[in-house]
Amino acid sequence: MSIINPIILLITLLITSNCTNKDIEAPPADVGFIEEPSVKTIPFEELLDLVQQRTFNYFWDFAEPVSGLARETSRDAALGGEAPRIVTTGGSGFGIACFPAAVERGWITRDQAINRLDKILTFLEGCEKYHGVFSHWYFGDTGVTRPFSDLDNGADLVETAFLMEGLLINRQYLSVEAAKEASLISRITTIYENIEWSFFERGQNEMTWHWSPDNGFAIDLKIQGWNESLMVYVLAAGSPTFPITKETYDNGWARNGQMVNNNTYVGTTLPLGVDFGGPLFYSHYSFIGLDPRNLNDQYANYFEQNKAHSKINYEYCRNNPKDFIGYGGDSWGLTASNDFNGYAVHDPLNDIGVITPTAALSSFPYTPEESKKALEYFYYKLNDRLWGKYGFYDAFSEDRNWFDDSYLAIDQGPIVAMIENYRSQLLWDLFMKDQDVKNGLDVLGFTY
Repeated sequence: MSIINPIILLITLLITSNCTNKDIEAPPADVGFIEEPSVKTIPFEELLDLVQQRTFNYFWDFAEPVSGLARETSRDAALGGEAPRIVTTGGSGFGIACFPAAVERGWITRDQAINRLDKILTFLEGCEKYHGVFSHWYFGDTGVTRPFSDLDNGADLVETAFLMEGLLINRQYLSVEAAKEASLISRITTIYENIEWSFFERGQNEMTWHWSPDNGFAIDLKIQGWNESLMVYVLAAGSPTFPITKETYDNGWARNGQMVNNNTYVGTTLPLGVDFGGPLFYSHYSFIGLDPRNLNDQYANYFEQNKAHSKINYEYCRNNPKDFIGYGGDSWGLTASNDFNGYAVHDPLNDIGVITPTAALSSFPYTPEESKKALEYFYYKLNDRLWGKYGFYDAFSEDRNWFDDSYLAIDQGPIVAMIENYRSQLLWDLFMKDQDVKNGLDVLGFTY
């Protein structure tokens, strides 16, 4: 007969007495499998509201206080530490274009819009101008030109056209029946009529981008299609004071047909422009106001052009030929923006793995399903890495684990404007009612 070791018996009794089913606890969760809290899903229309309003606040709450215009960038240390003072004319035009949408959607009151326009116009009337044309940048507190480059310290015709695009949208929104609004209409008209568009032809049936009182036309950059600058030719042709002719459009912009492409890229035929379409801002800036849906001339149907351009950009990112992390059918969009090297123009032929939210979001009128996927990816999947006080930050690269933490006015404005055109067509409807715009399109041979 064996003798039981009393120590073993004691251990056995202790184990047995503490191992009932009632007392067994599950092991602690493996922290490696704990999911991060997901962002609350909201209805798609509410998401559009949220993105538009927060992005608009860049132009409203964050505007330079003296001029009322948009700061070029939100990064205070940029531009030699002068960024808080530096305002951008083109980017401001995109924000100004959205004032009617802001009123109609209740983000600001009509009186607030009128008072802000009054401040802006007062600045524009008093700042330095060159043959009626505005600079790319100003110091918002003084109205003095801030040079954009060594030779570029004067007129910028393209930025001026984008500024004027926004002002003309408001000219149509304001009422001649209200005295203060009628005064704003008159002041906008005076600014437009003072722009000497024909001076920039130089007698050559083509438009030149820059002029400086110190350097003249030394930069000598022609405004040639296809790119973002169609607005210049439309507003110049419609000018009641300094108009251009259709010959200038055909020779200068269309390059006598050389801007036509008609080749196929990733399954889509591109009517105009460079191979693969170039950066997506080409299809946004002039079409904040110009309604492309029925816009035709001898060279293209412009809705088909912009849809093709956007679809090529989408398909390129979806195919991801360079195998960048984060590219796909729900994360796409190449255009000019900040990047991890500084600032650059990104497109399928110059792709370093940087996605810019404005590219896909401003393409909503052209690629609604693809843009919706991008919006939801940016908001729900990347959220606080990409989402801040004034909407989505300028750019990111999941491949480099790099996320910008700043905003650029020229990228923020088209998000608000083009989503609004997708939703209500408000800005398109206002701009296309303008008689000077109609006159310009007629002179250039457009149907619309």
